Amino acid sequence: MSSGTVRVLLADDQPLVRSGLRVLMAGTADLEVVGEAADGAEAVRLAAELAPDVVVMDIRMPEMDGIEATRRITAAPGGTRVLILTTFDEDDHVHGALRAGASGFAVKDMALDDLLAAVRVVAAGDALLAPGVTRRLIADFVAGPAPAAARVAAVTEREQEVLTLVGRGLSNAEIAQELFISVATAKSHVARLLTKLGARDRVQLVIEAYDRGLVAPPR
Repeated sequence: MSSGTVRVLLADDQPLVRSGLRVLMAGTADLEVVGEAADGAEAVRLAAELAPDVVVMDIRMPEMDGIEATRRITAAPGGTRVLILTTFDEDDHVHGALRAGASGFAVKDMALDDLLAAVRVVAAGDALLAPGVTRRLIADFVAGPAPAAARVAAVTEREQEVLTLVGRGLSNAEIAQELFISVATAKSHVARLLTKLGARDRVQLVIEAYDRGLVAPPR
């Protein structure tokens, strides 16, 4: 980000949605729309050309869907992050977007201030899962067998405890309280897990925790 401004690329096949988001962000001092894409292929091209901080990405688009576009954008150098803009009836697609490297999820009918906050959270390097999406999302992830159990030895016992708590959705402060350690120490453990497991952010640590069977699926 330059001068504290978050540079945003809007990717949605509905012109009215893009227009509404552009107008909404134009009224803020810290968000700047640098481009618009009507399909996934255009989103990938513009992301490479414009190097935005965040792409607000619809899932269902022509030419290339939002999941494949997310995969290509997050695999490219530059650190562009993707915020998926979804609807509840698209929940079954959300886990695919998360696997593809998305850093957050917002729903199209959420409050406008919450949507703007979601863009800021993702731009800052944090992860965001909109309420209402999370339970379905986690259920999708754990529907199959956990293939990563053999990799548990790659982390220390303490790091495994921290990974478990991240998988349960705890913040660094809550992890510190749970394990009777300082917040700084908890943050350090999370940072080492991100590096050791090659994860982009906490969302991918949540995936890892479920893949390893450290966290049970919701009932």
